[in-house]
Amino acid sequence: MALDVQKTTGGREYKVKNLSQADFGHLEIESVEMEMPGLMACRAEFNPFQPFKGARITSSLPMTIQTIVLIETLIALGAEVRCISSTQDHAATAIARDNASIFAWKGETLQEYWWCTERALDWGPGSGPDLIVGDGGDTTFLIHEGVKVEEIYAKTGKFPDLSSTDNTEFHFHIVLSMIRAGLEADPIRYHKTKERLVGVSVKTADATERLYQMPANGTLLFLAISVNHSVTKRGFINLYGCRYAALDGIKRAANITILGKKAVVCEYDDASKGCATAQSALKLAGANVVVYTDDSNHALRALLGGFEVTKILDDVVPEADIFVTNIKRDNIDVVKHVTKMKNNAVIYNIMDPILDPRSNTGYPDLMPSWSCASHVVAMLELWSLRRTGISTRTRFMICLSILKGRFLISTFPSFRRRAWLRLVTLRRVIRSRGY
Repeated sequence: MALDVQKTTGGREYKVKNLSQADFGHLEIESVEMEMPGLMACRAEFNPFQPFKGARITSSLPMTIQTIVLIETLIALGAEVRCISSTQDHAATAIARDNASIFAWKGETLQEYWWCTERALDWGPGSGPDLIVGDGGDTTFLIHEGVKVEEIYAKTGKFPDLSSTDNTEFHFHIVLSMIRAGLEADPIRYHKTKERLVGVSVKTADATERLYQMPANGTLLFLAISVNHSVTKRGFINLYGCRYAALDGIKRAANITILGKKAVVCEYDDASKGCATAQSALKLAGANVVVYTDDSNHALRALLGGFEVTKILDDVVPEADIFVTNIKRDNIDVVKHVTKMKNNAVIYNIMDPILDPRSNTGYPDLMPSWSCASHVVAMLELWSLRRTGISTRTRFMICLSILKGRFLISTFPSFRRRAWLRLVTLRRVIRSRGY
């Protein structure tokens, strides 16, 4: 696809596959709103105050119908939004026509994806976003790399050495090439972006792990909130969401009967527990579930949960029909044993519930509502902290308790008074400690 920016009649920029799908997209958006009470409660609670008026928000969440409801919520609360990363074209076109600037289409190449990322960060000459609502942290990565390259260029006058990256770092090579191409036109573009940016919310475990290490060495350039650590992610989606997603994804993508199959679930932590507890989808569907782990605590929890446990994958590989993994190390362990698996064995990575994007959007609509409501709450908290001058040492994990309290307010109205009092108390404690 040609990489050129298009504009609506009102002058709003976009790049999507086909605007003719917009009406279909809006029909789906309207149909899922009733199953997303967290976001609807955020609109009802905060819309009269327009808390994001004047805020520029860049979103790097996958543009499904459910995340479009999040984008429309941010816009309803006063924000301007630019988006990337599409998994459903009709969702992207719906919002491109009517609400926000979006640069996304299904089937993007890596070059196209990073071009879209750069467009989403471009708010005009010398301008960037105030907030980033993110998933895997790619926009955050681009800004940090851009600042590094600009600092080296300012000191030495040298462009980044593209030969220093190999084929295994192909995406990094693309990022460096993109940054290098813009140095002569604006050698401090990413510095200006960094200075304006208040903060970012992230959801995936990988992004959280990367950002978690940065405050310790002083390299995190702005505030960050981990939605991955919120009660909605660990206590709700990781448990209940994975039950639905694993069963639905495996059935749709592989078109198999789970009844009577032997399923190996790697680990027994918060994520994999969603598929391995007694009430889980796989066991309820009639599978014989075996937990593979070398962690003594996980093994004990699985045994107490009534499951067979193995520490040696070779013992179960030949007769297993389904393998469920949830971290990179597990993926590597399982892939090493592919040649020993029976024909048509299914490998499912629970960290990305969309096993087959053509037929499965991952979770039922209610569950994205939980994580999306957490993103709204994180954005509200970051925006409220923009003038407080929080120190580097507290830039990453500061608002987790507040995130929990405000989520309860937005999703469960019966908790509103109790959670609001808790929120006020937490804020006073945080400010009293000099954060």
